[in-house]
Amino acid sequence: MILRPRTSLTVLAALLAAPTTLALAADPHGDGVEVEQQEDALYCKERRLGTWFYCERPKEAPRAAAGPAVSARSQLAAISANLEELKARAILDPSAENVTAYVRFQREQLDRSSLFADVWQRALWQDPGLDYTLQRPVSTLGKRAWIDQRKTDRDLAMAKLSGRYGVFYFYASSCGACDIFAPILKAVSDRYGLAVLAVSMDGGPTATFPNYVVDAGQYERLGLGTDRQVPALVLFDSVTKQPMPIGYGILSQDEIMDRVFQLTQVQPGSDF
Repeated sequence: MILRPRTSLTVLAALLAAPTTLALAADPHGDGVEVEQQEDALYCKERRLGTWFYCERPKEAPRAAAGPAVSARSQLAAISANLEELKARAILDPSAENVTAYVRFQREQLDRSSLFADVWQRALWQDPGLDYTLQRPVSTLGKRAWIDQRKTDRDLAMAKLSGRYGVFYFYASSCGACDIFAPILKAVSDRYGLAVLAVSMDGGPTATFPNYVVDAGQYERLGLGTDRQVPALVLFDSVTKQPMPIGYGILSQDEIMDRVFQLTQVQPGSDF
């Protein structure tokens, strides 16, 4: 039987509406299984409308098996290797094509690096726990404020150290650097009331610290080694009985106070 165009449209409309009604009655849970079966039976078996209606559903192409995931480090290493290869090729054979390929690839990686740096900066702005400049500013204004606060904290701490700490000062009467350094150390001692015990390594006196003693093994026992380098300073904790070498050579007043403050008030690793 040949369907006329108008009749065909009517039949098609009826056919499209019929499966839905049947599916609602047969498939109350809406899982779609009965709908598909009834549509196939209606179109392909009962109506027999021919090859104009596709009764066989197209089969899905098999999905390719997923390969092992490539790590980000491997990808980065591959980019670096490719960049070096393009660079070497451009140097050995500097044709327009080789140089252009190298420059283009290098520019892509520069753009990638710029994006990383930009996102890095934004992340620091949004999370104060990641921004180290809040602990140690790098801007001129912030750094000035940090230094001023650090000096205030240092001066307060130094004023309280005399009751617990003392300083061993090792010198030699023939040491020119010791003659320069002794008055600097004396100024710090007078300012904060810090006790200083001068120890002569060669038995000679010092005008700055007349109440000196001669070394009888204190240098090695306090952990300064055997090279007998002078001038040398050691901070001694009278509570824990632990020596803390401060440094060697000529130090300024600020250097002495900074090192004493660092050794007594700052936990290792928290100030960098």
